[in-house]
Order: sequence, then structure tokens, then C-alpha cells
Amino acid sequence: MNSPKWLDVLITSFAPMIWGSTYLVTTEFLPPSRPFTAACFRALPAGLLLILLSRHWPKRDGWKRLVILSALNIGIFQACLFIAAYRLPGGLAAVIGAIQPLLVLGLGWGVDNRKPSTMAVVATTTSIIGMAALLLSPNTRWDGLGIAAAFFGATCMACGTFLARRWHSGMPIQAFTGWQLFLGGLMLVPVAGLMDPPLPNLTTQNVLGYTYLSIFGALIAYFLWFRGIARLPSVAASSLGLLSPVTAVLLGWAFLEQAMRGQSLVGLVVVLASILLVQLSAAPSAPSQKRVTIRTLHVSPPASQRDRRA
Repeated sequence: MNSPKWLDVLITSFAPMIWGSTYLVTTEFLPPSRPFTAACFRALPAGLLLILLSRHWPKRDGWKRLVILSALNIGIFQACLFIAAYRLPGGLAAVIGAIQPLLVLGLGWGVDNRKPSTMAVVATTTSIIGMAALLLSPNTRWDGLGIAAAFFGATCMACGTFLARRWHSGMPIQAFTGWQLFLGGLMLVPVAGLMDPPLPNLTTQNVLGYTYLSIFGALIAYFLWFRGIARLPSVAASSLGLLSPVTAVLLGWAFLEQAMRGQSLVGLVVVLASILLVQLSAAPSAPSQKRVTIRTLHVSPPASQRDRRA
């Protein structure tokens, strides 16, 4: 395994780890009961700033794909995420979201005819089991609409991850990230207007929370995420998303005094081991070193040159 690949894995992993802090910031810093407003504040300013920095306008034939990616990765995904968060316990929503790597494997097999390795299938399946051991409890509350939203959101994010690698088309990462955040944020504006109550007078703490979500949770995190998608196999990048609920659990234990049982610790180890196995199984094999023979062709000079030499 070459070091640049693992450096890309490390850099990309910071994105879901930053997203894992969203729950802590939302509950401790933001006004309550305004999830879609928070999503808009997170996506729109960061997207606009990245667009201004990149100064790159998409090509005319690239708008359709860009709108689809914006809906899958930002607009629809964020809406489903918050619906699931309000109707389901966080643990159940995260377990359903853990199917993303399996969905990406299925897309690669069905669309690109890339049959996944046995180790990749086993590792992604084990990650779901580990996530369930980490987050689920016997008193978990099941809600049909919440489960449907969580599953649909996970499907959209898996499709967005898969298609983002195929449709990148050489656009600078800054612009590619910025336009998705901006367009996806615009899609969330009417949802926030219909579903959320008006904002109260914001305190300094609220402003700091929204600023963190925009700068770190969107601008930096999504930039690192789309950079990783462009450099890593889709299933490898998707599996790193499991670090988000893991980080949320660790932050809750460290700052909110949320207890961790022995079963949770076992689940934590299983999830981390599964992520590592997915990275190993998705790594491309080293190219074989073949001996290349370079032939030198003798080209006769043009007739005019031969005549001059004569």
C-alpha cells in the first residue's frame, strides 16, 4: 500500500469526524427546533464563499449533473437526515445510515460491473453489526416514516458518493464543492420556511454555533469529502462516513457525560476494524513491473535531403 493512498484516507476521514460534532454543537449552541434552518445556514454561506474563491462557472452541459449531485448530497440528504433525527433515536438512524457502503458496492457491481471482493462485503456487513452494538438499546423506538427517511437519505448519499466520482469532470474541488453546497442550500430554503419557526434574537453563542457549522461542518468538511471521493474508491470513501456517529458517541461521552456500556465499546472496536478492512479491500493492487522494450526506428530522410547530401 502506497503512502499517498493512506494520506488521502486520513485527510478524508476528517470530514465525517467534523460532521460527528454536529449533534454536540446543535444541542449546546443553536436555538432549538430549527433543523432545516441550521442546514441552510450551514450550506449556503459556505457554498457562496467557495464559489467566490474558485471563480469557476460550470460548463453549460454540466449543470444538470451538478443539480442532481446537489440534491443527492445536500438537499434531499439533509432533509431526510433531519426528519429521521426528529422521529428516530440517533442510534437507529446511524445504523440505517451504515448501509451506505453496501449500497455503493451494489452500485459499482450493477452499473460498472465491478464485482466486490468477499472481504469488502464482509467488512461492510460487519460494520452494520458493530454500529448496532455501539448505538442500539433494548428500548429503541421504531417509527415507520423515520425509518423510511433514514433509508432514503442513506440511498441518496450513496448514489451521490458514487456519481460524484464519475461526474467530477475535472472541475476544481473548490468549485465542485461550492456549487453543490450553494444549490443544495437553495433547495432547503423553502423547506426551512415551511417547517421551522422564525429565528429568535440570536445570542453570541448561537452565532458561534452557526459559524462553526458553516466553516467547519460545510466548507472544510465537504471540501475534504469531495477531494477524497475524487481520489479514493467510492466504497472506501463511503465507509469513512461511519466515523461520524462514532465521533458523536465519543464527544457525547467526553462532554455530555453520556455513558458507554461494554457492548458499546465492543461495537466501537468492530466499526473501526471494519472501516480498516474496507480500506484494505478497496485498495488497488500494485501494478506488475513489466519489462518494456523501446525500439528505435530508422527513418530515411526525405529525397530532397538525400539529393543535397549527394
